[in-house]
Amino acid sequence: MPASTSSEKITAIEFQGGRCHLIDDPMSIYSESQRLADELDGHYMDQFTYAERATDWRSNNNIAESIFEQMRLEKHPVPSWLVSSAGTGGTVATLGRYVHYRARPTRVCAADAEFSVFFEHYRSRDPQLRLYEGSRIEGIGRPRVEASFLPEVIDAMVKVPDVWSVAAMHELSARLGRGVGPSTGTNLLAALACMEQMRASGESGSVVTLLCDSGQRYAKTYYNEDWLQRAGLNCAGERLAVAASLDAGEIATPLAVSWQTAGEL
Repeated sequence: MPASTSSEKITAIEFQGGRCHLIDDPMSIYSESQRLADELDGHYMDQFTYAERATDWRSNNNIAESIFEQMRLEKHPVPSWLVSSAGTGGTVATLGRYVHYRARPTRVCAADAEFSVFFEHYRSRDPQLRLYEGSRIEGIGRPRVEASFLPEVIDAMVKVPDVWSVAAMHELSARLGRGVGPSTGTNLLAALACMEQMRASGESGSVVTLLCDSGQRYAKTYYNEDWLQRAGLNCAGERLAVAASLDAGEIATPLAVSWQTAGEL
């Protein structure tokens, strides 16, 4: 795993008897995983290749079906947008495939982190894109195009600068009364981009996103002011803009010019 992984996550794995092999170069995670599997007579599961095909998106036992079931009694039970960030790409692929299979009018938006190739791949379809810097938003963003990321089932994408993801994480945590992780902040901002598109076109409806990571594992990183300062992620001003956007129901200008959009956004 990346050397930047939070110590709380490493401790949780080691508590279960696991051993963590930390690497600095994000592009070497694949070859190192295979090397370790060969060396230890193990099996490299390669979730970045197989995540999308490990889920039966036609069945009644996947995240997409669960969302529609949970929305059944809401005012707008069929979401206008489903929003999810991409790590392997498997969740977004499941959402997109499910709504196509069920012929839902729902659109799917994928959120991407600052240091990740998914957004650029969505626009260019270039499978050879590479980054040699790992994502600073744990759990999402990849340095290469993964097989599980399927742009053809996605209607739009939003690329969010990391400092804004962290700002949204802090503001949402305060409003919920529970800590969330930075990838949830990324999801929230992409959902706001979808809402802004709906507001501008006079559309009413619901937008569903995922609280995909608890904040309890980030006490020493994203919830630590000294760490944020060292990482260049001090986000006091950005958090004020996120709060203003949530309170007003209209995106504050600093936030509106921060993200990049593609597709139907």
